[in-house]
Amino acid sequence: MSIDIDPLREADGITVTDHIENTQFEVYTDRPVEPRRRPESEHYFPVDASVAVETGSIEIPRVAVVETRAGDGTLLTHGDCYTMPDGTYHVGINPAPTKLYLAFDSGFSVSTTDRTTRIDLDTPGAVGLGFRSLHQTPAGTITTPTDPESLMDAVSLLGSALQTTSPERSFPTLRGHPPLVEPGDEFHAPERVEPVDSGVRIVVPPEYRYLYPVVSLAYYFAAEVVPGDAPRIEGDGWSYPLEPGFEARTAQVLRQSFHMDCLARTEGFYPVDLHERETTDLDLDWERLYDLPLAARLGEYLDVPFEAVKPELPQWTLTTDVRPDPANVEMLPFVAGELSIVRSPETVTPVDDDGGVGVGFFGGADRSSSAATRREVPVGGVAPDGGALGDAEFVRGAASAEATRGADASADRGAVTAQTDFVRPEPVDTVEHAWVGDGVPLDANKATLDAYHRRLEAGQVEQSRISVLVVCNDEQMREEGNVADLYGLRDMVQFDIEVRHDLTRAEMRETLESDVDFLHYIGHVDDRGMQCADSYLDLTDEDLEIGVSAFLLNACQSYQQGEALVHRGSRGGIVTLSDVANSPATTLGRIIARLMNSGFNLRTALHVAKRELITGHQYIVVGDGGTTVCQSRSGSVSVLDISELSVDSWDMDARMLPNGPYGKGSLTGINISNSTDNHYIPTTISVRDIRKQELSDFLNLETAPVFIDDRLSWSDEVVID
Repeated sequence: MSIDIDPLREADGITVTDHIENTQFEVYTDRPVEPRRRPESEHYFPVDASVAVETGSIEIPRVAVVETRAGDGTLLTHGDCYTMPDGTYHVGINPAPTKLYLAFDSGFSVSTTDRTTRIDLDTPGAVGLGFRSLHQTPAGTITTPTDPESLMDAVSLLGSALQTTSPERSFPTLRGHPPLVEPGDEFHAPERVEPVDSGVRIVVPPEYRYLYPVVSLAYYFAAEVVPGDAPRIEGDGWSYPLEPGFEARTAQVLRQSFHMDCLARTEGFYPVDLHERETTDLDLDWERLYDLPLAARLGEYLDVPFEAVKPELPQWTLTTDVRPDPANVEMLPFVAGELSIVRSPETVTPVDDDGGVGVGFFGGADRSSSAATRREVPVGGVAPDGGALGDAEFVRGAASAEATRGADASADRGAVTAQTDFVRPEPVDTVEHAWVGDGVPLDANKATLDAYHRRLEAGQVEQSRISVLVVCNDEQMREEGNVADLYGLRDMVQFDIEVRHDLTRAEMRETLESDVDFLHYIGHVDDRGMQCADSYLDLTDEDLEIGVSAFLLNACQSYQQGEALVHRGSRGGIVTLSDVANSPATTLGRIIARLMNSGFNLRTALHVAKRELITGHQYIVVGDGGTTVCQSRSGSVSVLDISELSVDSWDMDARMLPNGPYGKGSLTGINISNSTDNHYIPTTISVRDIRKQELSDFLNLETAPVFIDDRLSWSDEVVID
C-alpha cells in the first residue's frame, strides 16, 4: 500500500504518510483514536486507503476549503466557515498533501484560523477518512516505430490520459499521466489506452523538429496529429496556422488556451472567486464557452488575438529543449505531462572553454538578471578584482590545499573533464529550463529518461520519516556541515537527520547504497572521483546500486559523479560544472538546504539560488528536476518580494510556483486580509499597503525565501521594523 495511516504518539489523531509523493501530514481529533480499515468503495470519490475513527472533530494544520456533497455526490456548498444540518455527507478538504475525503452521518460546522481548518460534528461518532495519492501513473506503454509518421500515431494517444475534455482538465488531478512510449518494430497500444474524440487535429510536416514541439498541445487537446505541409491546428469549421514562428506559436497556443480554460472552469463544478477571472479584460461569454465541446471552444479561444491575452498571462514555468533525434521519443510523455513549452533545436551552440569555467563562462544575455543586482563572489580561484584568492578561498576540487590555492592551479584543472561537450541552449522566458539530448547544457536541467521513470516507481517504503544525510569529507568545509540545522525545521514533517565526517571509500559506498531521501555532500571531487578519507570513489567506474533518492554534490566539477548517481538509481540532484570556491559554495549549500526543506523541487531551488548568487550558474540539475524532499506546508511554493512604502506600510509580490502534485492550474491564495481571491498556479499575487503587524504575522506562518532590495533572506528571520 502506498499510504500508511498510524496513530499519533504525542497528540490525538493520525499521521498519514504517502510513500509515492514522499509527503507526510497529521490529522487531529478531539480524543485518542485507533484507526481501523474500512472499504475504499464507501467513499464517493476513489481513494487508495480508508480508515474509520471515533471522534467529534477533524482538524488539519493548514487553511483549506471544505467542499460538502450529499450522500449521492451532489455538491451542496464549499468554503471555510459554515454549518450544515443533520444528514449524510461526503466532505473533501483541499489543499492537503493527499486528496482527503470524509464520510459521516451528522450535522457539522466548519471553521478556520490562520493555521488550521476544523470540522466539528454535532454528534460524535464514526468518521471515515479516505486518502488518495496525488501521484499519477500511466495507463500503459505504446510501442511504435520511431519514424515521424508512425510516431504521430503514438503522440495522438497522449490525450487518452485526460479524465475530462471540459475546462476542468486545467486542474492537474484531472489530466492524468500520458501513456509511455517505447520504440518497437510495430505499432501497438494497450486496450486501456483509448483515443479521445476531441475533434481537434494538429497538422505538421512529418519531421521531428515539427512533431516534438506539439506534444504538449496534442496531450492537452487530446488531438489527432497527422502529416501535412502547412503546420496548423484544425477543428470543425476552423483552422489556426502555426507559422510563421512555429515554435513560438505553439507556445502561445498552449499558454493562451490553458489560461482561458482556467477562466471558463469557474462556470462549472468549482465556481470559485478567481482573481484572473475577475480582472481579465477579455469580454467573452464564459458560461457559453464552458458548455461548448473542446474543439469548438478552442476555436473561439484562438479567435482572440494572442496580443490581447498576453498582458494577463503568467510567466510559464518550464521550457524543454528536445533535440530532433529518434533516441528521444521515450521522453515525450513526460515532457507533455508537465505541460512544458517544447522546442526542438536542430543546431546548438557548442561552448569552447580554454580551461576554466568561471564567471565569464556563464556570461551573456541568458542570465536571468543583471550581475549588478546579485552578490558577486570569487569563482574559480580568481577574486572579483582580478587578483588571486587568499588561502581562505580554496576551491573544492583538489586533494590538497597546495593544489587549490591561486589562479594558476584553478586554470590547470579545466572544466569537468576534457571529453565533456558543453552546449549553450537558447535563452528561455520561463522560470525553469530542461534539456533532452546529447551534451551538458549550461543553465538548464540535463533531463534523463531513467530519472523520469523513477518518478513513476511506487515501491513500498519501510520508513515513514524523511531521511537526510549530510556528508562532510573535508575539515576546512565544516562550516557548511552546519546545514543539518536547516533540515528538519518543520513542525509537521518528521525528519531523520544524520551528519557524518571523513567517510572512507567503503563507508561512502555503503552510504550511497543506503535508502536515503536526500544526500548533501560536501567535499572534493576530481577526475579520480569523490574524495574519501583513504582514497577516491569513482562512481563512473563502480558497479553500485544507488539508494539515494536526491542529492546535492557541492564539490568542484561534480557533474559526472552526479550523472552516474542518476544512471545507477537516483532521481536527480544538483551538481557543479566547474571549480567552485569554498565560500560561495558554502552559501549556496545553505540556500539549497533551506529551500529543499521548504518543499522546493531541485529546479526551482536552484532558480532561487541563482537569483542570489552569480556563482549559482556554475551549477545545474541532472535527472528529474521536479524531485522534492518534502512538500511545502501550503502545497505550492512561494518566493516573496517585499518593499517598504512607509513606517507601517509594505508591498509584497508572492510568486507562486507549481511543485509536485500542485501542478499548473492548482488553486492557491495567501492569508492576507486584503487578498481574499483564489489564483491559479503559476501566478504572482501582488498585495499593496500591508500593515506591519499583519505582514509579520504572515511571514511567521511558513518558512519561505524573501527578497528585500534584491537580497535573499528568510521569512523566519525577517524583522519587519
